[in-house]
Amino acid sequence: MPKLDLPPITDADESRIQAGIAGDPNNPEITAEQARAARPFAEAFPELAATLRRSRGLQKAPTKQLVSLRLDADTVAAFKATGPGWQGRMNDALRAAARTLRVG
Repeated sequence: MPKLDLPPITDADESRIQAGIAGDPNNPEITAEQARAARPFAEAFPELAATLRRSRGLQKAPTKQLVSLRLDADTVAAFKATGPGWQGRMNDALRAAARTLRVG
């Protein structure tokens, strides 16, 4: 995701934004009673929520294995600095290193 070069929000900006929100008749603050009666979207609209769930589903032929791994921050930063696809490049580097290992 590209970084936007935006100026920081000042206190004056924040005040103006909050005043705009407070003065919007189409978006009033909720009451305590409304907050107590609120339900999660999936509970209030289960059929609609089910249609919105996204899933990749099962792989036809799983080729990758999910692992949890702790790496040095500088190692991860170096791969991330190479841009999109860094995880695949890290996988390629590990594969190459694995080929040099002697088992047994």
